[in-house]
Amino acid sequence: MGILKWFYPGIGIKRWVGLSALGVALLILGTANLRSEGFWLLQFLDALIVISGIIILILGIKRMMRSFIAVFVPASRGHELIDILYQKKQLSRGPRIVAIGGGTGLSVLLSGLKNYSSNISAVVTVADNGGSSGRLRQQFDVLPPGDIRNCLVALADAPTLMRDLFQFRFDKNSEFSGHSFGNLFLTVMTRLTGDFEKAIKETSKVLALRGQVIPSTLGDISLVAHFHDGSTVVGEDQIPKIRKPISKVTLTPELPLATPDALKAIREAQIIVLGPGSLYTSIIPNLIIKGISKAITESEAIKVYVCNVMTQPGETDGYTVSDHIKALVRHSSARVLDYCLVNTGEVPKEVLERYSKDNSTFVINDRKKVESLGYRLVEEDFSMIVDGVIRHDTERLAKIILSFIEEI
Repeated sequence: MGILKWFYPGIGIKRWVGLSALGVALLILGTANLRSEGFWLLQFLDALIVISGIIILILGIKRMMRSFIAVFVPASRGHELIDILYQKKQLSRGPRIVAIGGGTGLSVLLSGLKNYSSNISAVVTVADNGGSSGRLRQQFDVLPPGDIRNCLVALADAPTLMRDLFQFRFDKNSEFSGHSFGNLFLTVMTRLTGDFEKAIKETSKVLALRGQVIPSTLGDISLVAHFHDGSTVVGEDQIPKIRKPISKVTLTPELPLATPDALKAIREAQIIVLGPGSLYTSIIPNLIIKGISKAITESEAIKVYVCNVMTQPGETDGYTVSDHIKALVRHSSARVLDYCLVNTGEVPKEVLERYSKDNSTFVINDRKKVESLGYRLVEEDFSMIVDGVIRHDTERLAKIILSFIEEI
């Protein structure tokens, strides 16, 4: 009975359905009487009836579709529908890009890439155990949602208000102190669906994602840092606090399996991007998941590592560009990257001085050492200063990454 409601007065459907029906009737009548012999005037009339039926049918269907669209799209926004359809079509033809990492750096990259392709796969670490993510992980036995949430919001095609809602963080004085709405949403969705992956996919529909966000593993993992003095520490949030040179990082339990979707995305990629982001706590945790490094190594895609602009205290103190690359190779293989993208933009002296107070320094570009390792160095300006903080220029970085498609 619900379909009859479309024929209520005022909706503007009945007249066009009736017109379409008339067109069909004329088409049937004219075709049935169409003759190859006989009086020419009768032949002409039969042909005229068929042509009239076709014209009336097309007009009726066209007007009926307009009425349907008007129900869902306000008249003031009607012109936007064509723009949206065209944009979606163009984005669907974009390159297949896989971005691997976590934290703020990855979400910044995704924000720029989504303007050029909807074939983006973000493979995200789930080793986070600090802040809101850590608390939810302990209380509800779910995988940490924080980095996943940031990537979902970065790829969202939803209205700004919806994106702001997912990033909204509750005040310290509330019972939800420190939690973001998006983290809580993903946690509840996981409980409802019983599956973290399914929760991400359902949330992706809510945010109308241009691409997909994939956890690198569904294992309940913790990151372990091994220092040069032989000591270790467990927990992604604890590693920078120790302030010792890191020898390597491992996972506990060891060798968790990669998600099939992550491996599939890597195999089908045209460009694989590592970073930007924390070397030992955002990028490498993905590479030491069973199957990830092997898939990257065997991939025919162009592989690009985006080196950080500044060193990270307690993690990459004193590191040069080649030191970052050596750490990546040490935890994966020599074929995990082809290119290393290095920033050449100048950073104001006062900004560098402020960073130095936190023991963070500009990453030195030791070009000859990088080239001696067999990797191609790409030097570009992709940094910007926002409120005294060094940020990656999301638009500029995306364009540089996309320029590699010419190599394919």
